[in-house]
Amino acid sequence: MTATDERRDEAVKRLKSKRDFRTNVAAYVVVNGFLILIWALSSGGYFWPIWPMAGWGIGLALNAYVVFMQKPISEDEIRDEMRREG
Repeated sequence: MTATDERRDEAVKRLKSKRDFRTNVAAYVVVNGFLILIWALSSGGYFWPIWPMAGWGIGLALNAYVVFMQKPISEDEIRDEMRREG
């Protein structure tokens, strides 16, 4: 595999991650919107949808970090790790 092929594979992987993240955000909005609708139609009261929204939101935030902020592993990091392992 050439360096160009490896770079292309990494780019495809990043694009898939971004697409998956957008799908997760859409699911979050739809499902939680539905939960809010159920809450509203069942006479409101205590806003219980906050709990699934918060839990899923934490997971979504962590996923956003991985997709958009975490840097790919560099060759230098790989070499350093290999040296440490012997």
